[in-house]
Amino acid sequence: MLRLDERADPLPGVGEVRVRVRAAGVQPFDVGVRSGRMAGFVPVTFPQTIGQEYAGVIDLLGPGVTSLAVGDEVLGSTMLAAQAQHVVVPAGNVVAKPPELSFAQAAAFVAAAQTASGALLELGVTEGDTLLVHAAAGSVGTIAVQLGVLAGATVIGTASPANHDYLRSIGAIPVAYGDGLVERVRAAAPGGVTVALDAIGGEAIEASTHLVADRQRIGTIVDDRLAAEHGIRVVRAGRSPTRLAEVIALAAAGKIILPVRPYAFADVVEAHRAVESGHGRGKVVIVVEE
Repeated sequence: MLRLDERADPLPGVGEVRVRVRAAGVQPFDVGVRSGRMAGFVPVTFPQTIGQEYAGVIDLLGPGVTSLAVGDEVLGSTMLAAQAQHVVVPAGNVVAKPPELSFAQAAAFVAAAQTASGALLELGVTEGDTLLVHAAAGSVGTIAVQLGVLAGATVIGTASPANHDYLRSIGAIPVAYGDGLVERVRAAAPGGVTVALDAIGGEAIEASTHLVADRQRIGTIVDDRLAAEHGIRVVRAGRSPTRLAEVIALAAAGKIILPVRPYAFADVVEAHRAVESGHGRGKVVIVVEE
């Protein structure tokens, strides 16, 4: 069950800041925690707050914080706390929000930027590669496609036909998933695929093993079981404010886009349902009014 509740406003401790949240991303991890699928992996104490990614305005400084000021617009990661009006975070973990991005746009990038950039770094994507991105129209896939293109790779993205024009617009060669995927990818990449990033799991992993010769250049962010079974990599680079700032700078310069699907804070249940459905391009974001 997911519901709005009144809690005491959190107070920052030494080296921390409090952020008045203006937008909070919703990701599959949040859905997994809420539904109980993350039991044993993430400690939960009821009533449990939720949410990993935020953008907002600093409204209170903890003792010892001198590098930031009340009124600074920031974004960043937290653990099970972002879908709220206030969040307390370490001062060293926040990233400045560029004025070119709205709060909703900034929040949308937080998790996907770190996941996609870290995965491509671990897989060593570089100029001359042919990169296959599964679930390329989702938030992680959208950023991975664009980072791959910026790195000089040829990028093939799997998605439903309804998202093929979208994938072309961000630089990918679109391929429909489902039966016959391997043959369609081979037709789209006659020179072969050198690296693959999976953001959906299941059959996409097996397909990748038929397309990429080096299994250490096949990575998944979602399916640990099949990764072990097929001898591929789980690519979950840790959170990095530095990597996040790098991708945010690209977004502010208009070099990377990420469509936002906004929901009002009062509609948080519907926002979770949208993510849980597994459909739709871009990122679901909860907008918390001033």
